[in-house]
Amino acid sequence: MDWIEVSLEVDGEAAEAVADLLARYGHQGVAIEQAGFPIEVWPDEIPPADRLIVRAYFPADARADAARQQLREALWHLGRLYPMPEPTFAVVKEEDWAEAWKRHYHPLRLGRRLYIRPQWTTLPDPRPDDIVLVMDPGMAFGTGTHPTTQLCLIAVEEHLTARPAVDVLDLGCGSGILGIAALKLGAARVLALDTDELAVRATAQNAAYNEVSERLTVQQGSLETLRHSARHFDLLLVNILAKVIITLCDAGLGDVLRAGGAAVFSGIINEQADEVEAALRRAGLEPYRRRSQGDWVAIEARKPLP
Repeated sequence: MDWIEVSLEVDGEAAEAVADLLARYGHQGVAIEQAGFPIEVWPDEIPPADRLIVRAYFPADARADAARQQLREALWHLGRLYPMPEPTFAVVKEEDWAEAWKRHYHPLRLGRRLYIRPQWTTLPDPRPDDIVLVMDPGMAFGTGTHPTTQLCLIAVEEHLTARPAVDVLDLGCGSGILGIAALKLGAARVLALDTDELAVRATAQNAAYNEVSERLTVQQGSLETLRHSARHFDLLLVNILAKVIITLCDAGLGDVLRAGGAAVFSGIINEQADEVEAALRRAGLEPYRRRSQGDWVAIEARKPLP
């Protein structure tokens, strides 16, 4: 069976809404990448995430024409809220569809020393002090090309440069990229949780690629998994969606962080930042920094000492 790739290039504000819509039609998830992202990126050179490409794949079967029409109609209605381009459709052969998105995923530098390498490539210009993350996200979210992941990785690098050897919770781990980066930057241990079984498998595989499996524990679960345990963490990483972060805060997210610990929250657009910060305060956390890239924001917070 062949597959149909649908893609749209939109701004950061519209990307979340488009991804939610495509997820209703797409097979095994939706990919989001920054349009025109350069391979070499340093902290003062990160381009604004003005344009993002959202992609999904659905079967080219007898229902394909109806699905395409329904998708066009749904995008038309969405276009009443956001400027919306015409979607691009392309047929991908069965043997190629699972690999198709890899054409858009290349090695890239990020932060001061991080170098993200797709597992199927080699580095064109390795440097002695590179911290290389070998990643194959499969169908899980987290390639490093999305602004939310970039903002988190830069924050993680700064936190662990100042305070290494800490215990880290990667909540909603996706491909495991944040937790693996934390370990390679000096964290002592990482617990990675995700409700998606595909994400758990991808994280375990990527931990093996990066030779950090002994210090990374990955489980299928969520905040509720920790609510009745005695585990607490020094650094909390949450790259999900603003509405999910708010829900987690009101469910006791602050309780899993040790006093004096820090947290990084991403997946937030500018208009949601104030509401997220209010939720963090309700959870006993003190927001102290915002990092932004285009329409996206990462918020850093601390848990006060008693």
